[in-house]
Amino acid sequence: MTSNNTTPDASAELDRLYADFARNSTAPLWTQTGNLMPESPAPAAVPHVWQWSELLDIARRSGELVPVGRGGERRAIGLANPGLAPTPYATPTLWCAIQWLGPRETAPEHRHAQNAFRFVIEGEGVWTVVDGDPVAMRRGDLLITPGWCFHGHHNQTDQPMAWIDGLDVPLAHDLDLGFFEFGPDAVSDASTPSVSRSERLWSHPGLTPLSAPGAREATPIAAYRWEHTDRALREQLLLQDEGHPATLEPGHAAIKYTNPTTGGDVLPTIRCEFHRLRAAAESAVRRDVGSSIWQVFSGNGQVVLGTEQRALATGDIFVVPSWVPWSLRAESDLDLFRFSDAPVVERLRYHRPSNR
Repeated sequence: MTSNNTTPDASAELDRLYADFARNSTAPLWTQTGNLMPESPAPAAVPHVWQWSELLDIARRSGELVPVGRGGERRAIGLANPGLAPTPYATPTLWCAIQWLGPRETAPEHRHAQNAFRFVIEGEGVWTVVDGDPVAMRRGDLLITPGWCFHGHHNQTDQPMAWIDGLDVPLAHDLDLGFFEFGPDAVSDASTPSVSRSERLWSHPGLTPLSAPGAREATPIAAYRWEHTDRALREQLLLQDEGHPATLEPGHAAIKYTNPTTGGDVLPTIRCEFHRLRAAAESAVRRDVGSSIWQVFSGNGQVVLGTEQRALATGDIFVVPSWVPWSLRAESDLDLFRFSDAPVVERLRYHRPSNR
């Protein structure tokens, strides 16, 4: 007998049954439906803002105290979401770190199954070498390292340089998909061309080389240069001023970096975008299934995460967990880089229209 449809009456027999569940490594659905199937996403990750000034300081001090080289591989400091402790993940699917490379240093080559990119907020003089192709890293550039490509970095200047790394490390870890392999201690090509070979072949708008037909899971373009991103955003806002539909919303221009062989995302598991808000512009309130990480490229403003408003300055990084309402407000002109797990969410058909 039961007192209602879901809660059984207490009894010695019921206690023995539950003990047998535990002994046989089983779990009855009726005791956990709320956790397994919530009415809407209930993320363990929490909204959080990391201040760039603080990150840059601890990265600089790490550069003074911690060598880079084989074993440690990278002087990268992961951003650990307070809601996901003790794992050093920014979200359940995305890893984000600030990486610091000192003067004349080399980070040795390796490769891994995880997909990766780098985004540069300031500085130049470092080359990332991806499968033997040296790619210059400069302010505003998005650098792509698809999974299982050998890659290393070398600094050719007397100044340190910092940037952010984004990877799908948590996703690969939880699905048991990871592989890793060491490469040479030195980079395979230490030359310093201003333009990489991949850009020379692929970075011509609307033009695809017939020598390399067919779709690729990850973009063949190693670097998406700031001058092109800046021009695309600027033209959207100019077209808006001329009365033509071009922006995401008034005063808010946005682009998605795309794979020229498919028109889709640059990486199979990570979407990369760039947003520009004019001074005093506000975005609509949105929710997204899946998580995203943003970095302020320039300017000042606020982000509203759920019910909390946080100030933003150049370099600051913030995380938006799944289904948390968010919106942006620009004080000055505000430029932001964003990456998310949207390709995974959409391929699995878990996405749904944003609430506004």
